[in-house]
Amino acid sequence: MAREKVLIVVIDFGLKDSWPIEDVSKELEELVNTAGGEVKGCLLCRVHKPTAAYLIGSGKIEEIAGICSLQEIDTVIFSHDLKGNQQRNIEEVVKVKIIDRTQLILDIFAHHAKSQEGKMQVELAQSEYLLPRLVGKGTELSRLGGGIGTSGPGETKLEVDRRRIAERIAKLKQSLKELESNRALNRKRRQDQGIPSLSLVGYTNAGKTTLLNSLTQAGQVTADGLFTTLDSLSRQLVLPNHQKIVISDTVGFIHDLPHHLIESFKATLEEVSEADLLLEVLDVSHPNFRNLHQAVLDVLVELKANNKPLIVVLNKIDKVTDKGWIKDLESNFEHAVAISACQGENIEKLTAKITQMLSALLSEIEVNIPMNRMDLVNLAHKEGQVYSIKYYNDVVHLRARVPVQIAGKFKQLIP
Repeated sequence: MAREKVLIVVIDFGLKDSWPIEDVSKELEELVNTAGGEVKGCLLCRVHKPTAAYLIGSGKIEEIAGICSLQEIDTVIFSHDLKGNQQRNIEEVVKVKIIDRTQLILDIFAHHAKSQEGKMQVELAQSEYLLPRLVGKGTELSRLGGGIGTSGPGETKLEVDRRRIAERIAKLKQSLKELESNRALNRKRRQDQGIPSLSLVGYTNAGKTTLLNSLTQAGQVTADGLFTTLDSLSRQLVLPNHQKIVISDTVGFIHDLPHHLIESFKATLEEVSEADLLLEVLDVSHPNFRNLHQAVLDVLVELKANNKPLIVVLNKIDKVTDKGWIKDLESNFEHAVAISACQGENIEKLTAKITQMLSALLSEIEVNIPMNRMDLVNLAHKEGQVYSIKYYNDVVHLRARVPVQIAGKFKQLIP
């Protein structure tokens, strides 16, 4: 099947804190490639004052129409969100499908969602994006056809009205709330057992799933592309000190991640908010890795998880030739470990760092346990690290290190 020919339109509003236009353009091209399209051209539009009709000037719209006709473009993708009337107005002039960056990201999400929860979260995000854009469109929505930007519920919901979409949104939110409750119960069960939780966070395509495989032999399929992992996955790992932990992989972050996407994936991203320790996987072979790092920190602020203990995992060092530079970079962060997840390099160093960071969550105990409370002895063996154990006539003398969540079970026994 021939790949969709795409023209990307990158809009520069001249804002001081915005990403360089070259970086925005390159990332948008990567998103198009991930969606299966082929970028045939890129048009830069410097906008001082957005227009109500087209967002950009009418002259630029005519230029886009000429490029599309000349190069037989199938789809034009804008780097900035378009309102429903703007999208419709541009399509009437250009005569090809017009979508924006958010629709492109949603399309990729729709392709990569595998679990029931993941599919519902994508449908919720797509429906909430579509709803305000239905005003005044009526049956015109059917003209979009297929291709990039129409996957998932987008193509099955185009003909329905606002009321039915609103009802569907309410139903999806209720279903996700029930799944969220189940997730909260599982999380509480882990906490009661004293098992710390870690969340892998990072920019999309930073290597989070590869790292999860390296640490836990999860066997998850990996691919070089944006948002290839959408569904949350948790695996257990036993650290060198015999402490059990649970590591969760989550959806990748991206610069200017649309707010309603965060809301739609709130249940999944709660793993980040509730984690005891975060591992930010950072691709140091990327030329703009510092911008990627800042984008991750910005999303953590939005998730209210920016004050959690954080290890910066400097990944893909196998692609970097200057090892001295990597060592200097490592020292620039409070807690950082340079690794290659795909090569397995320095994984032991990372697990040692995790053990060290989690040590604050452990408590040393020295107790005499009555013979009729062998369940506590078993608990210390199962969930902690036993340093010494001596059996006497009526008690068991135990020295161990256990999670603080269960240390209280031994407190009443401490002399």
